[in-house]
Amino acid sequence: MKKFFSTIKNIFSIEELRMRIIMTLLFLVVFRLGSFIVLPGIDPSTIKSDGTNEGLLGIINVFSGGAFNNVSVFGLGIMPYISASIVLQLLTFAVPHFQKLQKDGESGRKKINQYTRLLTIVITLAQSIGYLAAFVKPENIYPGMDDVFMNFVRIISLVAGTMFCMWMGERITEKGIGNGISMLIMVGIISRLPAAILIEVGDKKLQGALPLLIEFFALFAVVMAVVALTQATRRIAVQYAKQVVGNKVYGGQRQYVPLKLIGAGVMPIIFAQSVMFVPALITPLLGDGNDWAQSIGVAFADFASWQYNVTFATLIIVFTFFYTAITVNPQQMAEDLKRNGGFIPGVKPGQQTSEYIDDILTKITFPGAIFLALVAVLPAFATMAGITRDFAYFFGGTSLLIMIGVVLDTLQQIESYLLMRHYEGMMKSGRLKGRAESPVAV
Repeated sequence: MKKFFSTIKNIFSIEELRMRIIMTLLFLVVFRLGSFIVLPGIDPSTIKSDGTNEGLLGIINVFSGGAFNNVSVFGLGIMPYISASIVLQLLTFAVPHFQKLQKDGESGRKKINQYTRLLTIVITLAQSIGYLAAFVKPENIYPGMDDVFMNFVRIISLVAGTMFCMWMGERITEKGIGNGISMLIMVGIISRLPAAILIEVGDKKLQGALPLLIEFFALFAVVMAVVALTQATRRIAVQYAKQVVGNKVYGGQRQYVPLKLIGAGVMPIIFAQSVMFVPALITPLLGDGNDWAQSIGVAFADFASWQYNVTFATLIIVFTFFYTAITVNPQQMAEDLKRNGGFIPGVKPGQQTSEYIDDILTKITFPGAIFLALVAVLPAFATMAGITRDFAYFFGGTSLLIMIGVVLDTLQQIESYLLMRHYEGMMKSGRLKGRAESPVAV
């Protein structure tokens, strides 16, 4: 306990880290306050009975920290921005113009970010129309506020709210402790956790004390498994040739390139979840007469349905491979090793090294993707076991993966600041594996 308080003191003794933490907390407070600002002309006293706490809509509400159910200016949250990012990243593989932009360095990234923002506005406009048509009824609107102009104002408010969330996420990444977009989602999830636990405890009552203990023990086991596999790495041994520079000898040491089992982190979950939101938002626009569309909407609105879970798991596996492919470049790693005089024992430098790294990456990505998919569909099994839906959202699934992933990334960010200032890390034993225990080759 003494070491814990000493670590906290060290964290706040670093001025840059202290300011980054304060800036992050301020942005998160603003994000939470915005989730309670209702759209213009909406009567908040009539909103709670709209029934958006079930199924997929309940997941959207959890992700937005209640803003979705509150018909807030942050009702759509950051999801349109994530959808736009998915589209732009897909275009960087399919369209030569975007491939060129990606290779242009900082200037290319700035242009891609501009395209992402413009596409975010377009997606938010489309989703806001569906959102208002589906969830804002005449009885929710104050008298005299249900005209074309006020609907236009509400649409603009939703677009502005999403763009403001996007801006806050970028500022947290730049001025705060990083992972701005993921952190906004995590805060929205955590804000719903206390109420979910109270609902679960109230549902079980005293006669359900033993099942309740079993549930919390199972949740603890799932958390430990997720943490272990999230931090798991496959280390590739790299040997550096000895070089004589002046009177000193450099190299000649064996180092390691760590490849994470789940190198894509929480992004495949976020990407897949943002895609799963689309049917629930589009189906109301197709009208009640379209039976085919309505049946799809009903199936995908229930997160416990087999259609939803099979599609969700498939998307996670696909996005895991996709995001790993765009974030880890074996060819670039092989070139860096060759340029620095490093080689993998038994493997020729250059193309063979690239193929060797790519083969290992493929072998570890597949089980990692399967694990992510299994954990993501756990809430459906938790619901079948009698756990309330509010608590089942956190029983594994997207919510737990995002919370653990963001928390671990944040701890690694803080630990890197401590180590740069020659302080002891966050944990003296069992260090976070996100930071290599020995010098990293690449």
